[in-house]
Amino acid sequence: MSPSIRSIVLALVLGALLAPAAAQASPTQQSIMMDDDLLVYRDDSTAARTLTQMKSLGVDTVRVTVLWKTVAEFAKFTKTDLANLKASKKGKSAKAVQRAIDAARRQNKRFKAANPGTYPIRNWDRYDNLVRAATDRGIRVYFNITGPGPKWAHAKKPKGSTALQSTFKPNAREFKLFVTAVGKRFAGNYRDENGSRGTLPRVNMWSLWNEPNQGGWLSPQWETRGGQVVPASPAIFRKLHQAGYQGLVAAGHRTDNSIILLGETAPLGNDAKTGKSPMRPKQFLREVFCIQPDGNPYTGAAASARKCGDLARGPLQASGYAHHPYTKNLPPTQRDPHPDAVTMANIAELGSLLDEMSAKTNAVAPGLSLFMTEYGFETNPPDPFSGVLPALQAKYNTVGEFLAWSNPRIASQAQFLLRDVAPVAKRARGSKGYWFTYQSGLLFERGQPKPAAYAYSFPFVATLIGVDEATTFPVFALWGQARFRPNGAADTVQLQWKPKDNSLPFAPVGDPVPVDFFGYFNTTAIAPAPVAGDWRAVFLLPDGVTIGSASLSADGS
Repeated sequence: MSPSIRSIVLALVLGALLAPAAAQASPTQQSIMMDDDLLVYRDDSTAARTLTQMKSLGVDTVRVTVLWKTVAEFAKFTKTDLANLKASKKGKSAKAVQRAIDAARRQNKRFKAANPGTYPIRNWDRYDNLVRAATDRGIRVYFNITGPGPKWAHAKKPKGSTALQSTFKPNAREFKLFVTAVGKRFAGNYRDENGSRGTLPRVNMWSLWNEPNQGGWLSPQWETRGGQVVPASPAIFRKLHQAGYQGLVAAGHRTDNSIILLGETAPLGNDAKTGKSPMRPKQFLREVFCIQPDGNPYTGAAASARKCGDLARGPLQASGYAHHPYTKNLPPTQRDPHPDAVTMANIAELGSLLDEMSAKTNAVAPGLSLFMTEYGFETNPPDPFSGVLPALQAKYNTVGEFLAWSNPRIASQAQFLLRDVAPVAKRARGSKGYWFTYQSGLLFERGQPKPAAYAYSFPFVATLIGVDEATTFPVFALWGQARFRPNGAADTVQLQWKPKDNSLPFAPVGDPVPVDFFGYFNTTAIAPAPVAGDWRAVFLLPDGVTIGSASLSADGS
């Protein structure tokens, strides 16, 4: 059951950590949330209820995976598929088997991969209905079109390869055609073949492939070419993005009328060089743009092995760069020790690297905005093997939000998920495999809110920045967001303070502070006494009635 904003009184206490950055902050940061389990893979009523919950918490945009193999299921039948149909006689009459074979052959004749109307119509329903429901609630839909694709769209991996067959060398031309079909269907003028038969809303935010530096999404990550083991996934991804962008353009989407993101990179990797070992994002990006670790371009045989000639086709067109800055169980202020990793703690380095690639290659526009499109922390409980305490999740999410807001280049921060995913029932109860699923929700699996749900709706950070010379009382920077309120509302928040020993109750400090279009506020205030205390921000209705409050500070641990 979702928390009622009217009854929110947060009791999280997080104390001073971060220096304010008001003059450099992002003025238009989107709040993105992703939960495919609830939005895509349940029924329409579950998706609708989930969207309503998300809207009540203040979500602007939902990121949705458009999985190629899901939409393309039964769209095209290979010779092997037809042979399997012919052999599937168990419990079926010969006429029934023949009818299935005839239907498959008819589908093959009608199928045109760039035409959304030639896919099995029911395969689109979950996306059609989701886009309509989100539009009705004023939530933007952001489609991440990604593999794995259908078997016929992937090369067959050689024997002995450590790559994953389901993600092995997707065909860029086939991906372009699929992206064209998705883009046409959600161009704002396509009439649904079933359901309401009305025109489907336009989707104007896109990305092309998910975590291409992870073998579970794209392989091989590394491959032997010319007697050398070289990165393979960057060149594959480069072609996929170029092809996917062409598909979106063919469908009426381009960077001047839609947001089209490059990347969706994962934050970490390792030193292994196998077909499925993950590559760190900085190394991955240098390889995408054919730049050596020393900053010089690859030439000769090394460039040929990396297929750097693809860059001659033109720059990688994009409105921004998408990244998943997870720190796993570490605080968002603690960076990974490897210099090629990019988490929330060193996110500014991602922009610097992209600008360096732009200057050296002209293959990507300079100054691309950064979009954080997946982020979160798993909790223990419920997962006894991984995660942080629920109160720490709330704290880390809030500090991550503040870090994102403080960077003028970051255009969005994300939350993955709304609700914890159920354990894997077929695994032994209580085993690590049982808890393989993600437990990073703002709500537990049964819907009870974690502290992070309240902190998400009304984040607040108090930062000690000095001492007032006249009074010798401490001075604080106070930042937060009334996220649960509609964008553009003419709202104010009242700052309050009390001594930490609770000898006095919370009392107002200064006049109410106005929020900006997205509900953010950022100000400074002097504590009313030279003793340790707690701050909170209280939201006020126009008639002065308090409906919510937050009391957070941060110590970075």
